[in-house]
Amino acid sequence: MKKVLILGANGQIARLVETRLLKEQADVELTLFLRNSSRLSDLKNNKNVEIIDGDITDYTAVNAAMQGQDLVYVAMVDHTKDNVITKNVLKSMKENNVQRIVESSLLGLYNEVPGEYGRWNREMVKGGLDAAINADKLLRESGLTYTTLRFPWLNDRNEVKYTITHQDELYLGVSGSRQSMADVIVKIINNFDYLKNDSVGIADADTQGETRPVY
Repeated sequence: MKKVLILGANGQIARLVETRLLKEQADVELTLFLRNSSRLSDLKNNKNVEIIDGDITDYTAVNAAMQGQDLVYVAMVDHTKDNVITKNVLKSMKENNVQRIVESSLLGLYNEVPGEYGRWNREMVKGGLDAAINADKLLRESGLTYTTLRFPWLNDRNEVKYTITHQDELYLGVSGSRQSMADVIVKIINNFDYLKNDSVGIADADTQGETRPVY
């Protein structure tokens, strides 16, 4: 069995990932870590699910949840002061010999979003951009097998439709569905080598050229 820890397990994309994994990957056991675990009460009787109530900024709680895991998905962008989220996770992974991490982030880490949309995006995300850039740097320098997911502005369209770009490429598209983001994570959990040691942009290429998010 693969053991997967999802930190921030009640997020919208996290819930999509959990639903798909439980339906599609019978060899996966989920440890779901969140504040107020009652929000996942619908999963409490699932034999492949353990639910843990905790705060991701609490190292002791994260470290306890990390024991025995094979992969950790950080289902939130680390905007915390001094990147306490990413630092807690990486320290705990090394303590518990967990090698594979996937972490949510945002577009614009490398000034890779062109044109008017890139300018607008920088203005919108500037409050948390430095922390997101540093979280990505921490992953890249950790010595662990990582994937940074640079999400676009998201929508709830009922579709899986996306193009992936890599760290040294211009970002393609401005928006994408949460289902598409979940699809990438599900594929990584199915094959830990997929997109390893990469920072990837994910968006609907058909939205390229738009100057604002497409909902």
